[in-house]
Amino acid sequence: MKPLKYLLISSLAAATLLGGSSAWAAGLSADTLRSSNGQMLADVTTFAGIGDFEDLNGDALRAGFRAPGSVVQLPDGSVLIADTRNHLIRKVSGGKVTTFAGPEIVVTTNSLGFPTGGLLDGKAPEAFFNAPSGLAVDGKGNVYVADSANNAVRKVDTNGQVTTLGGNGVPGKKDGKGSAASFNHPSDVAVTADGIVYVADSLNHVIRKIATDGTVSTLNAASTRAIIIRPGEASFAGEYQDGSLAEAKFNEPAGLALDSKGNLYVSDTGNQRVRYIDLQAGTVKTVAGSTARLSNNSIYEKNELYAGGDYADGEALLAKFDFPKGLAVTSEGGVLIADSLNHAIRYLLDGKVTTISGTIQTGESDGVERAAEFYNPSDVIVTAQGNIIVADASNNKIRKITPYHLPTNLTNQGINVVHGDKAISFDAQPEIQDGRTMVPVRAISETFGYEVKYAEQAGKKVVQLVKGNTTVELTIGDTGVVLKQAGQVDVKQATDVSPYVKQDRTYVPIRFFAEQIGLDVQWDDSTRTAILRTLSFVK
Repeated sequence: MKPLKYLLISSLAAATLLGGSSAWAAGLSADTLRSSNGQMLADVTTFAGIGDFEDLNGDALRAGFRAPGSVVQLPDGSVLIADTRNHLIRKVSGGKVTTFAGPEIVVTTNSLGFPTGGLLDGKAPEAFFNAPSGLAVDGKGNVYVADSANNAVRKVDTNGQVTTLGGNGVPGKKDGKGSAASFNHPSDVAVTADGIVYVADSLNHVIRKIATDGTVSTLNAASTRAIIIRPGEASFAGEYQDGSLAEAKFNEPAGLALDSKGNLYVSDTGNQRVRYIDLQAGTVKTVAGSTARLSNNSIYEKNELYAGGDYADGEALLAKFDFPKGLAVTSEGGVLIADSLNHAIRYLLDGKVTTISGTIQTGESDGVERAAEFYNPSDVIVTAQGNIIVADASNNKIRKITPYHLPTNLTNQGINVVHGDKAISFDAQPEIQDGRTMVPVRAISETFGYEVKYAEQAGKKVVQLVKGNTTVELTIGDTGVVLKQAGQVDVKQATDVSPYVKQDRTYVPIRFFAEQIGLDVQWDDSTRTAILRTLSFVK
């Protein structure tokens, strides 16, 4: 089993160079574990949000959000959320959710009774936003907001004052200073420690820059690809081109992250790729993602807005994404990716893409990395505490991915068995038989609340582990395990080892029992430890 890298706070030099917006906060280095298939061991839980499409402050797990679009961490450790459909910036601190910027009371609603946004500067509780979708923090703790439906970039300073840095509420693509400039649905922002702001100007298909004096400029070429979106109506759509920055083209860029050199990673959403802008060299290249070149020698079908999305891990330039959005750069040079329509969190490192958590199936289950589910994750950060925080937009939740660590009190002799973060004690040592971990049945059953019973069937001794309407049966000397649940057909699973009796104790294979009761089982060879964790659960 390969060791996984744990999350470390980056160097002071990096923190000085970059603002907190890029999530240049942590890296993956050796301490946590990987599963037998190379996936990071991690537990996914709900950090905030009940899941209802609602606007509720209070206890984090009872709070309500509406399609949260972005997350960022403040210097004090609290987490800010762009609560997009509530048109608010929310804050999670000490297990409580409060409103950081925007009105506490809904002033106007649409025909469905949901809040409507507005554009108004002023003190944070009196300011208005309209579908804020991206957040960033500079080295002083000022917060920057991609205020998408206002077609503007806003700033909340450390005194709680909201101002508009660029844009005027009207969609357009004009460079200039402050309100003289215009944007078209900016989706994300990244900011250097000294306040230079980069903007993913999504529907203009360009990356913009706001200098410290408020001057807005455009970094790359505009798209010239026109498509027919409906009979008699044409529109410009994004394009794809690497090369010099001045000539490079994007398709609805939606996420930005600064690296340690001050260069930009871009989630090129409509092209299903992650791109890299070397600002010093003035170049753009694709670093992850691929799509087929079609018979028309294009990556787009005729009159299609986007390249086709798909899912595949592996070599970075062969990997596949489906609408990648939020990005976070780690101190080892990796990039976390909120792969929104694959409903997964992916990781780009050393030229390879792997999946950290989630599946291509939608859902909201918490649990271990392979069983947890997301629904349109839109952003991701790594906190200073070493956890991954995800804006799980269509679940109306904020989720937390915690890299798994073994308990510290493991023995260096014999076999260890742990349940989550606790070691299980045995009155007789577990042992290995034919490559399987065998444990005394009574101790393992008591740990999980099962009663041990014995029965005779066809002249053979059967071990029964009973809890409520569930019974797990194993036969001494025979392979196989049977799961019996009231009102359901018995489920039989083949095993390659059988229970046995030794010194008046019955030993059973831990993996097969654990899997029958809904646990994930992993093995860490370096510490000779069987790791049992809850596979999945929905609160």
